[in-house]
Amino acid sequence: MPLDAKYLYRRLDALLVDVDPRRSQGRVLESFLETSFTALAAELRLRAGLLYAEGRDAFVLKKTVGQPGGPVAETLSASEPPLSVLFPNRVYIFGEPEAETSPSRLGLFPRPASAALLVGRRPKRHVIFFLLGEGWVREELDFTLNTVRAALGSRLTDERVRGSVREAAEIQASLLVEEPPHFPGFELACRSVPAEEVGGDFYDFTDFGGEMLGLAIGDASGHGLPAALLVRDVVTGLRMGIEKDLKVAYVFAKLNRVIHRSNLSSRFISVFYGELEADGNLIYVNAGHYPPILYFRNPQGPLKQLELATGGSVIGPLPEARFRRGFARMRPGEVLVLCTDGILERRDPKGEFLGTEGLSAVVHRHLAAGAQEILDRVFEATVAFGEGRPFEDDATLVVVKRAEAPL
Repeated sequence: MPLDAKYLYRRLDALLVDVDPRRSQGRVLESFLETSFTALAAELRLRAGLLYAEGRDAFVLKKTVGQPGGPVAETLSASEPPLSVLFPNRVYIFGEPEAETSPSRLGLFPRPASAALLVGRRPKRHVIFFLLGEGWVREELDFTLNTVRAALGSRLTDERVRGSVREAAEIQASLLVEEPPHFPGFELACRSVPAEEVGGDFYDFTDFGGEMLGLAIGDASGHGLPAALLVRDVVTGLRMGIEKDLKVAYVFAKLNRVIHRSNLSSRFISVFYGELEADGNLIYVNAGHYPPILYFRNPQGPLKQLELATGGSVIGPLPEARFRRGFARMRPGEVLVLCTDGILERRDPKGEFLGTEGLSAVVHRHLAAGAQEILDRVFEATVAFGEGRPFEDDATLVVVKRAEAPL
């Protein structure tokens, strides 16, 4: 049976009671690893604990407790297993020695079984690995590690957050996924850069089991805590309301009524939501957002593009709003770019906007590249267009590319 939740939380509170807000997150986690390993090792059958901190190019080993039983890796690549497996889940148990992601297969640990949890957000993430001994129980370990992650994250947040601006920053950071999901046949890349400590932009993905991918982008009016709260309500509403085979136009109409009745009804938010099927079909609703652009090759001439504008008004101001669904199709090699006004309304020294023409010029030049490279090139061009000045508004970009058809 899993450990009792209240009992475990009380023990974790006792372990975290001495957290010093003046200490860095890394120092806090080093201390926590040592005390938690001592307190939980016998019950959970833990052999050793390892703490890795995010560096420029890899995660670097910072502390070891217990008896690993052999050498361990000094650095771990963020793009390769086991970290690439851990990141989407935040807690993961590597329990099968023959699995491709098993640390023992990678030469990482001498033991075939281990478990890991992810703490913090870029660029200050930490990973704690526990090496497992004989007699460990998956259900107990999974329950405990998820509880540890939640309690530790909450305590670190309590110590960091001071004032509404910091609170809003935490709300915003908690909503943005760090890694786009894997969707077979497509490449995805995403990034959001707030103009201030807190912005009103968001992007989100909904995985429907590999058959379909939901993708959203939005921009709330204003900045600070009100914008962060509005984004939170909209993202939560979409995540709760969107289901497979449910009419997205109906979901948007209901979401609009909820937001209008809230205390933030004087504000508004633009949202684009689309459902991309594995065969490239895309059903979408655009609620007053800058139209995403689908770029495709034209066999008879120059490159072409299609703006996805079908939908309705922004969400919030009107008590009743109707939305229409739009349809598009992504063929092999085509690229879909979703962005907010921080990109399109980037100004040069003369006050001119980058606009869709400037954005499209960059995408067209790099259409053959992967999604991540296209995203990087757009941000580079946007920064250069403004001659390196700070962004005047939040800048958010999502790039989706359908893989080229095999020869």
